[in-house]
Amino acid sequence: MKAIVITSPGGPEVLQLQDVEDPSIRDDEVLIQVAATALNRADVGQRLGSYPPPKGASPYPGLECSGTILAVGSSVHRWKPGDQVCALLSGGGYAEKVAVPEGQVLPVPEGVSLRDAGALPEVVCTVWSTVFMMSRLSPGESFLIHGGSSGIGTFAIQIAKHLGVRVFVTAGNEEKLAACKNLGADVCINYKTEDFVARIKEETGGKGGSTLMMLSSQLASVWYDISVWCFDAGVDVILDNVGGPYLQRNLDSLNIGGRLFLIGFVGGAVTEVNLAPLLIKRLTVQAAGLRSRSPENKAEIVKEVEKHVWPAIAAGKVKPVIYKSLPLSEAAEGHRLMESSIHIGKILLIP
Repeated sequence: MKAIVITSPGGPEVLQLQDVEDPSIRDDEVLIQVAATALNRADVGQRLGSYPPPKGASPYPGLECSGTILAVGSSVHRWKPGDQVCALLSGGGYAEKVAVPEGQVLPVPEGVSLRDAGALPEVVCTVWSTVFMMSRLSPGESFLIHGGSSGIGTFAIQIAKHLGVRVFVTAGNEEKLAACKNLGADVCINYKTEDFVARIKEETGGKGGSTLMMLSSQLASVWYDISVWCFDAGVDVILDNVGGPYLQRNLDSLNIGGRLFLIGFVGGAVTEVNLAPLLIKRLTVQAAGLRSRSPENKAEIVKEVEKHVWPAIAAGKVKPVIYKSLPLSEAAEGHRLMESSIHIGKILLIP
């Protein structure tokens, strides 16, 4: 088969289409003829050499795909050759064929084309597992998505609105903000021209001010004075892939009992932060990747996604947002496009 090979760590030009061996399948796996795969920021990290695939995973990039099953392992019972599916991968999507554990395979949702389904598994599983399974975002709460026009963001806006959540987003230009608004976002903030903390406080009933509280605690005969800014309001859940530069502002933007979930560090992983808001506002900070999770954990997430998200897609409440489709041979151009950050939604590669 043909696959995109990373010839060495570097720029998009290191992505080369080459002839490689067909994947073999284990007893619990299926072999998929890929109809489409989608680009993710993690693919850029792998290309640069900073995000290697997990042990035992395909060396080729690509964390999701759609296609037709060609063969199944001896212990696979749900799927059969000819089934049209999409799948969450640990790697290997940038290829004509890929092997994947059966627990990470989903039927193509009703109302979605086989190709467009390739844009769903990674973003859907990421958002559902972090925002809903772990951070417990619930109807009536408020939710901030940084990068609302991204693949992650465009899905998160739609599913949150469908479930009765008030949605805030940040984005970097008016075109992206308009796209987020059209998808259902309630409050759209240009992070280049606005202070998103102040805007969130204003929109959630805060006065934009603060109260300085001095707390003293005795530990091992040492007194600590902690200065804490206690804000009046904020959102309940934040999904962030910026990391360090946003950490303090994210904490300041959360309501009492708020939850921050980190899924990336595109702005850097190191920062200095005042931890006092965690204590005063009873905040929770979590972080997790998806790629390195066990097959069992991924299968659990996929099962929950099929149960809770697929009906919303079938009902037309959530749709994949596709920015552009390119031939697999133009994977380098796809990476250049992704790194330019001009896109809205997902970029597909078609073998």
